[in-house]
Amino acid sequence: MSNFIIKSIGNLLNLTSLFAPNYASKKALTLFASPRKGKYTDQQLKITDSAVHVELSHNNLSIVTYHWQGKGKTILLAHGWESNTSRWNYILEDLKSQNYNIVALDAPAHGRSGGKQFNAVLYAEFINIVAKKFQPEVIIGHSVGGMASVFSIYNFKLNSVKKMILLGAPAHFYGVFSRYKSMMGYNQSIADGLDAIVLKHFNKPVSYFSVANFSKAIEAKGLIIHDKKDKIIPYEDAQLIANSYKNSEFISTTGFGHSLKDASLTPKIIAFING
Repeated sequence: MSNFIIKSIGNLLNLTSLFAPNYASKKALTLFASPRKGKYTDQQLKITDSAVHVELSHNNLSIVTYHWQGKGKTILLAHGWESNTSRWNYILEDLKSQNYNIVALDAPAHGRSGGKQFNAVLYAEFINIVAKKFQPEVIIGHSVGGMASVFSIYNFKLNSVKKMILLGAPAHFYGVFSRYKSMMGYNQSIADGLDAIVLKHFNKPVSYFSVANFSKAIEAKGLIIHDKKDKIIPYEDAQLIANSYKNSEFISTTGFGHSLKDASLTPKIIAFING
């Protein structure tokens, strides 16, 4: 979506907020929570064809998982925003070569999973359901998949998880929300309205949902990987997490971007899992 279209939508909702502030804020949240991408292309479907598909459910929403069976440690893969399980294609063969028992899930409103809207709290609930089924020893989460993994471990005490790898994960929801508001150019009425909706729905303020704060209570050993040139999630977010997550290692990269899809990182990830 071009900047012109983004700002045009923001300006239209700002105008709407002058006479219907609640409606404008609800529309802004719907826009924020509705992925425009993330469904599979024909090419991407070929990546998951080799897996056993296991469908679970949560609150009448389907959770589609992909299982590449192995005799080693069980690894759970959680992709990020506007993505799906096919994003792990770059590392799948290396993980299979370790004979890991690999499980991946599609997030709410992504891939083959159900729902029309997404939020990290719901994603954390999906992860909890999958973790109960497969009992993973390691979780690897990219971007908001990392955030949801932390939320899930913090809220549901996933005792099977001994290690967690966060790839380009945001430190707090507040920052993600603030960047969205700024990108759209929302006025104060909509900005405040968005915060009020979150508070009403979750009974917690936006500031509560913090990976950095939650990680203080997580005992699972962590590996944080973040690129200094990440244009989606600021490098400073990783530093905040690393400073709070005491039982963690921090690897910074330069030039791998937000996706962190680089072969040089794979041996480090595997070494951490096996260590």
